[in-house]
Amino acid sequence: MSTSWLRDVQPSPGLLVLPPGAVDLAEADAAVELWEHYSGKTLDPDQRLVVQVMMAEVDGRWAASTTGREKPRQNGKGDEVEVVELWGLVQRAEAILHTIHDAVLLASQTQQRMLGVLEGHADLRRRIKKKWQGTGQQMIELRNGGIIWYRTRTGGGGRGIDYVDRLVVDEAQHATDEHIAALSPTMLANPNPQMNAMGTAGLDGYSAWWWGIRKRALSPDPGRFGYVGHTAEAVYLDEAGQVVQEPVKVTDRKLWAMANPAIAAGRGGGMEFLEEQFRRLSPESFGREHLGVWDPPPPEAEHETWLVWPKATWMDCRSKIPADRAGWLEGEVSLAVEVAPDFSAATIAVAGDSIEGKPGIGVVARGNGTAWVFPELVALVGGERPVARVVRDPKGPAAAVLDDRCAAAGIELFDCQVGDLAMATGEFSTAIAAGEVLHREAPEIDEAVSRATKRSWGSGGLWLLDRRAGDLTAITAPIMAFWGHRQAAEVSVVDSCW
Repeated sequence: MSTSWLRDVQPSPGLLVLPPGAVDLAEADAAVELWEHYSGKTLDPDQRLVVQVMMAEVDGRWAASTTGREKPRQNGKGDEVEVVELWGLVQRAEAILHTIHDAVLLASQTQQRMLGVLEGHADLRRRIKKKWQGTGQQMIELRNGGIIWYRTRTGGGGRGIDYVDRLVVDEAQHATDEHIAALSPTMLANPNPQMNAMGTAGLDGYSAWWWGIRKRALSPDPGRFGYVGHTAEAVYLDEAGQVVQEPVKVTDRKLWAMANPAIAAGRGGGMEFLEEQFRRLSPESFGREHLGVWDPPPPEAEHETWLVWPKATWMDCRSKIPADRAGWLEGEVSLAVEVAPDFSAATIAVAGDSIEGKPGIGVVARGNGTAWVFPELVALVGGERPVARVVRDPKGPAAAVLDDRCAAAGIELFDCQVGDLAMATGEFSTAIAAGEVLHREAPEIDEAVSRATKRSWGSGGLWLLDRRAGDLTAITAPIMAFWGHRQAAEVSVVDSCW
């Protein structure tokens, strides 16, 4: 098993998010070797890192369900994704949808690059079953079932395609939320899908969706996500979650090399070409095109739509009590433990009656991996606060982490089956809409809620939070704790009546 990340590549990425978990990089390394053999080219170190981010695995699944790659033009983004696509076609028999903005010629050129690799060697050429090169219908199909379509997003690129393993969003600076909403359902039935977005600096008025991907990279809890960004600008989120972009001195030649890995690799026109471009373009255009300096986020990216609960509604339910004040909940509480499907992270949440007169929920502990979960739970159950219930999904990953050890320790676990969770999610949603439940100020909960989406469950109008949006345990655990607290209260009422 290979787990050695290429963290020390030069120039180092200005933004780097490695997928969570104890990853296996062996397949990524093999894919690079395969591509270099057949293409006759050698990847630069930064390109190898990007392949690692896309192809890192945890327990046989992609460690990242979504990846992003920002990089100025003519620095080799196309080679990076071609490595992954070639491996997917030849070794995994993947169905791949490679989308481009609206340049039919670019779609054809991208297909021709792949055909050049496949048809340049007899052993690969024999694997080709079919190829279509007509405008708008570009496709390559191999005899093993692997297939790749090349489509423009503006031309209804996903039309007629209902199942893909990999969705590539090329020229992501031009992608819109509507494009992605139309294309991403093609991954719905796949147990291990991945979306790979790649592009240059965001454009004023056009790049709201691309800014959303970048903001996810800047967030404290991006979930099953990876991102590599070569840029000359320092960018971060302030305490309010708003983007802060530090001014860039475009005359600083050190920044030119930092944003353009091709210079260090000795490819292309190098510094001489950039010097000429600096004379041709305005400082703003040069910064955007060659230094990865993004235009400011458009309003729709700064005031994003929260799809499950409106942001204003959610914030209206925030507790007025400072987050660092103890004693917010009184009496017995219920705890819930949720573990991410890939075991990369876990959350312990609490629910009880708040001193503000309403039920309250919060996150007690959250961390990477699962080794810490049981000791933390033992400490909480054995603490001064009386715990009425400890809830977990008996068929979920938390059961694998807790059941045997809790049984040995005498800690009773209460089942929250998937049907119970669907009902609990609906009840919690109703309480949020009515302002009848409070949550403590916690960035990890807000971040999970901001990217949560729904999926239907059963036939009675019930729904759940869709885990394909990444690690949502920071909100699903509080919902389970909320359910457990209500269940405990109902039992107490029955006992008192009896």
